[in-house]
Amino acid sequence: MLHRRWFPERIDGDLVILRRHARENLADFLRWYQDPEVARLTRYQDGPMRPEEIERFFLMRAVGPEAMAMGIHIKGSDRLIGSCAFSQLDGDNGSALFHITIGEHDAWGKGYGSEATRLMVDHAFGSLGLHRVALAVFAFNERAIHAYERVGFVTEGRSREAIWRDGAWWDELHMSVLEPEWRSARWQAKAAADGRPLGGAVPG
Repeated sequence: MLHRRWFPERIDGDLVILRRHARENLADFLRWYQDPEVARLTRYQDGPMRPEEIERFFLMRAVGPEAMAMGIHIKGSDRLIGSCAFSQLDGDNGSALFHITIGEHDAWGKGYGSEATRLMVDHAFGSLGLHRVALAVFAFNERAIHAYERVGFVTEGRSREAIWRDGAWWDELHMSVLEPEWRSARWQAKAAADGRPLGGAVPG
């Protein structure tokens, strides 16, 4: 499963388009991951990544032959604002880890990250046939936690006081969504849109 053929060239949403990264996106990665606030929200280490680290990360995780990453573009303007990806894709157990970074500050809080997450989860369950998608997020990143919850992720555990940030210890939350939960949520949304009463068995 660790092959780019598992991802289409693009996935369209209402707000964003996910598209495979091109090498020219390295300039945006360099800017994002040297941003102290992006580093604060995404890195275990204290401080931004060095340029050579970012370039290695980009070549391996964004455009490499085994990369499962998509650039997040605003629909209409095509502006690149972030990146999302799967890692540790386990075909035997139907699971993967999800990662997302919205690198542009002015794109925060506008629903772009939520929709990109939903598109990736839909692809994981609807196209890749996975059973579980998991992620990790720092407890102080409340905006991200709420976005994940809107997509259907639930907190299943935490690593207590796993990171020192902003002069305090913070937990790292572990969240996941399962295919039956995703299918049930989609069925209920469709039933509500069709004006049908909710409840009863969810179609398989």
